[in-house]
Amino acid sequence: MNNKYTDLFDELVKSYYEGNFDETLERIMVCHKKSPQETFSIITSLCGVSMEFDNNYKYNLKKAITEYTVNSKLIEKIKDCPENCSENESGKFPCQEACPFGAILYNEENKSTYIDNERCLNCGVCIDACKNGRILDKVFFIPVLDLIKNNQKVFAIVAPAISGQFGDSVTLDKLREAFIKIGFTDMIEVALAADVLSIKEAVEFDKHIHGPKDLMITSCCCPLWIGMLRKVYKELVPDLSPSVSPMVAAARIIKRLDNDAKVVFIGPCIAKKAEAKEKDLNDAVDFVLTFQEVDEIFSALDIEPDKLKGIPSREYASRGGRLYARSGGVSIAVNDVIKELYPKKAKHFKSTQASGVKECKELLNKALAGEINANFLEGMGCIGGCVGGPKAIIPTTLGKEAADDIAYNSAIKVPVHSKVLDEILDKLDIHSIDDFHNKEKVSIFEREL
Repeated sequence: MNNKYTDLFDELVKSYYEGNFDETLERIMVCHKKSPQETFSIITSLCGVSMEFDNNYKYNLKKAITEYTVNSKLIEKIKDCPENCSENESGKFPCQEACPFGAILYNEENKSTYIDNERCLNCGVCIDACKNGRILDKVFFIPVLDLIKNNQKVFAIVAPAISGQFGDSVTLDKLREAFIKIGFTDMIEVALAADVLSIKEAVEFDKHIHGPKDLMITSCCCPLWIGMLRKVYKELVPDLSPSVSPMVAAARIIKRLDNDAKVVFIGPCIAKKAEAKEKDLNDAVDFVLTFQEVDEIFSALDIEPDKLKGIPSREYASRGGRLYARSGGVSIAVNDVIKELYPKKAKHFKSTQASGVKECKELLNKALAGEINANFLEGMGCIGGCVGGPKAIIPTTLGKEAADDIAYNSAIKVPVHSKVLDEILDKLDIHSIDDFHNKEKVSIFEREL
């Protein structure tokens, strides 16, 4: 969400929550300085839907919200570039300069940039780069509110990078209470699903690595990394682990255990919105909200997490699962499990990491050329990992410190020692490490690449 529209977003959220959405819509449309078409484009993006303006806009918008009518384009330009937007010294416009994938092109005819959807990986970097507010991503909180208001079971699943994002004194227990105050059924750490995947990746490593030339590529948690491999480095896909992301795994676990559940992922990443809509994954996460969007929602609804007492939950996430928040965390987590399950194989575990698109490309180019001294590759599209995501609230360094702090203070050190995880896996009909070799039993944790 572009910072230019936070006040408007707050107004829409509060009015939908309080039941005077129609009146607020009408007032905004009448009073806004922009054209009705442009104003409505901004409103629909902030409501998580996409449609054309017409005389029946209030009814159509509410219907689209209820039916989750989402345009396939999660990031789009709502209008051509204004005259005050100009090229910099490199000959590129700010949005072009920011795009790491060369997905923003220039149209000489209308003197404006546009997004090439074939190249775009929905990372969202261009949104903040456009100071004129012409590039927006869809914000799905209004459809989430609609689910809550209709008494659905709606679970908030939070990324490991959430630690410290809402203030030093805001614990996971306080965040849990904050989400329940909004109307969510409960809040669950995605780190729990990361623990399952750490076990699965350890099993994959044992199956995949047999000699000095063998290679395994991981970081299923980063859609940019996976997107780069599938679009640009296809030759390396056979070495890529088929595991889904912790986000998808967490949602599938919840829905397997409760058929009526709806799931909303909360994280620092805009690209997760696109991942949730991918054809082979869209059965899992219903909506995605970013940390910055949730911060605005707390503000709009007058919820102050730091002033809450908190609702404690049973400790269930391990050190490794919580370390997925930052670069290098996946390697540490998987290595910990390999040491427990395959101690002889652990001697041959050699990992290397890349964070940020530039480093990721360099690492993958070296992998193609056979120039790396490692057999376990981890990549994160954002510098520093998820804690450096475009919609994180605090600086990357502070995010890493907070993630490390909660991870290394976790009561559970390695997921294979977790009784809570054993109980959940039993409910999923996974009773032993051998069951992780059973394609049918672990199908909810896999995808076709």
